Amino acid sequence: MATGKRLTKAYDGVNREKLYPIAEAIKLIKERAKAKFDETIEVSMNLGVDPRHADQMVRGVVTLPNGTGRTLRVGVFARGAKADEAKAAGADVVGAEDLVEKVQGGTIEFDRCIATPDMMPLVGRLGKVLGPRGMMPNPKIGTVTMDVTNAVKGAKGGSVEFRVEKAGIVQAGIGKASFDEDKLVENVKALADAVIKAKPAGSKGTYVQRVAVSSTQGPGVKIDPSSLTS
Repeated sequence: MATGKRLTKAYDGVNREKLYPIAEAIKLIKERAKAKFDETIEVSMNLGVDPRHADQMVRGVVTLPNGTGRTLRVGVFARGAKADEAKAAGADVVGAEDLVEKVQGGTIEFDRCIATPDMMPLVGRLGKVLGPRGMMPNPKIGTVTMDVTNAVKGAKGGSVEFRVEKAGIVQAGIGKASFDEDKLVENVKALADAVIKAKPAGSKGTYVQRVAVSSTQGPGVKIDPSSLTS
């Protein structure tokens, strides 16, 4: 009941049917982020795609200009010089066969996973473990790469992976309620730009259909899609 009353109060002053310009939407969300912790600001984009079809899959990675406010643990599957490179770049966990065994045993001490191409035959064995968590390295989003340094620094510095869900929705955290409004706006626009650029060939009609922003425990506010690119 307390949660219901809190949300009802949070929605006070928010027109649930109105499409707000992005800056105004962010202002409304920040004003209503009243939790005792620094709430995550999340964006949801409804896209005109059916991800059940291969030619309508939307997936990618974007480095937010102002970071995410989260400190991610990064794991890297690499050997030799590339393993040393990963450690120097700030990776939290680095290994080869030993790391594969740990993950197979249920110990996953990272939030983002990167691998060099030569490690993929080994890492491929972890599909059933990492796949459901959305952590399987993939060359399309830059997590299978020889450029280990930039991949690790990107993951540490604010890279966000996005992938369309079954209902055609992309969701991603783009910062914290403590961020300045202009920084959150920049991050939202960076995500939207990346999603728009990832538009698949099979998408027909209106691609970005609905957009909303919310905080962890706050209300959702609808965004005018046209304000994301202006």
